[in-house]
This record gives sequence, C-alpha cells and structure tokens, in this order.
Amino acid sequence: MKTIAFIIPPTVELLDLAGPVQVFMEAISYGFDAEVKFYSYTSEPVSTAGLGFGTINHYSKAQLTEGDYVLVPGMNFDYVSSIAFGAEKDFFTWLKDSSDNHITVCSICNGAFVLGKAGLLKDTECTTHWRRVEALQQQFPQAKVLSDILYVKSNNVYTSAGVSAGIDLALAILEDLKGPLFTHKVARELVVYNRRSGTHKQQSIYLDYRNHINPQIHKVQDYLIDNLSQENSGEMLADMVNMSPRNLSRIFKEKTGSTVLEYLTLLRKEYANTMLNNPEYTIEYIASKCGYKSARQLQRILKIKADS
Repeated sequence: MKTIAFIIPPTVELLDLAGPVQVFMEAISYGFDAEVKFYSYTSEPVSTAGLGFGTINHYSKAQLTEGDYVLVPGMNFDYVSSIAFGAEKDFFTWLKDSSDNHITVCSICNGAFVLGKAGLLKDTECTTHWRRVEALQQQFPQAKVLSDILYVKSNNVYTSAGVSAGIDLALAILEDLKGPLFTHKVARELVVYNRRSGTHKQQSIYLDYRNHINPQIHKVQDYLIDNLSQENSGEMLADMVNMSPRNLSRIFKEKTGSTVLEYLTLLRKEYANTMLNNPEYTIEYIASKCGYKSARQLQRILKIKADS
C-alpha cells in the first residue's frame, strides 16, 4: 500500500491542499491501494482563509518507504519570504533525505520554494505559480524554472503551477500509477476533464480529445468509453444528447477534432491493445469486447496477421 503524505505548512492555501487530496480520495474509493496521511512541521497550522486544522502529526513520525509520495502545497508568500520559513532547516533536511530514499517529492504552487530550500531543484526542471516564476529562478539559480506549464516531472521531483494545477498534477501521478482509463474514471467522478502538460508527450485516447467544455460531447465520449461492444449508431448517440445525427457529427468534430467513428476506432484500438497483453484472451473474444463482429475486422484495424 502506498502512502500519499501531505505536509500542511503554516498559512496553507486551501485549494492547493484540498484539490489533490480529493483526487486521491476518489481514487481510493475506486480501489486504489493507498492511504492519505497528513503531517506538519508546526503545531496547529492555520490556512490563509483562517481555517485551523487542530493537532496534526509531526513529519518526523511519518514512516515512508520507497515508492511513496510527499506533497507540499502552497502557502502565503509573505510566510515563504519570512525568517521563520528559512529557519525550518530540519524539515528541509528530512525532505531531501526522503527524496534520496526514492520517495517522490511534489509541490503545488509556491511549495516549490520548499523543495528549493531542500536542495531538490538543482539542475531540475520545475515550475510554480506564474507570479513566482521569476522569484523562484532568482532564489535558486541552478534550477531550470519553466513558465506557462501546468506541471513538470523531473526524476522523482514533481512541481506544479498554482492553485487548481495541483489537481492536474495529482491526476498525472495517478495516471502513472494506475493508467489512463482508471484516471479518466476518477476525473469524471470529480467532473474534471484532464488538461495536458506541455512536457507530457505520451498520448492517451482516454484523456486527449477532452479539451472542451461541451457537456453533450463529453457525455457521448463517456458513453463510448463504457460501451465499446455496443452498436453505437449515430442515431442512438444523437438521441441520447437530444441532437440530430447531423448536428452531433458537426459539433463532435468541431470540439474534438475527430469524427465520432474515428474516435470510436481509436478507443477500440487502445482497449484491444490492452487486452492483447492477456494470453488467455483469444482474438475473437477481444474483437467481440471491442464491438467488432469478427476477428478479421479487428486484425485489419490493428494491422496484425491472422493465424494461419
């Protein structure tokens, strides 16, 4: 079981904390084998909104092992610039030791300054809130600070931009651990459609083609993902979202850049390639699960040879 440890600093920004926490809590409800824990390095921290947290375990009590995650959310920048912040040397050392022990250390917003103080940004690509990019680079000149990007993964150090970008980072972590289809289900439960980072080069049919906010097209996409083996006629899909088939075809292409059939074919290819990893599945069975009437249809789509 993985531990996802959140460090709650003084003057924490609530959404920086709550957004990523909710991602992992939803994932756990879907069967993700992990636990979320909270630690602090000061007694009874209070958020920037004035909401207190009561007594939270000190970070020194955390029992983390290789493969676990530590996330440091953002906080009021006046605190980041204060003498009190710079005096937390024991915490910075602990964070560096955690990274050295193959624990992934992540920051949200100006939590990146904590990682910098811990010596984790040297020769490392990173980011932070757009207002603090210049300050981060000036304070840690050996860091490779990137702007206009949602999040960056560099070895076992992950950083994200401000506020809601922490949700994108948490979803990206979840995708690494559980795959794109699982992550899509969690994002859909949160009513969040995944945005892609500029450095995220891996394509995913479940996550791409979603950079729009049309609820009817999202509904069609969600239905297709969950019902690959069904007939999925244009008339049925159009009825489902109270459109004419012609209007659905037009709007789907406009919002996704793909026709409904092209999108459905990409979904089937992705699902088939996943199923092909299981030697117990025959090509005929996989074809039926993907909505094809014969194995030959699937083989033609995947460009694989039929058994002689």
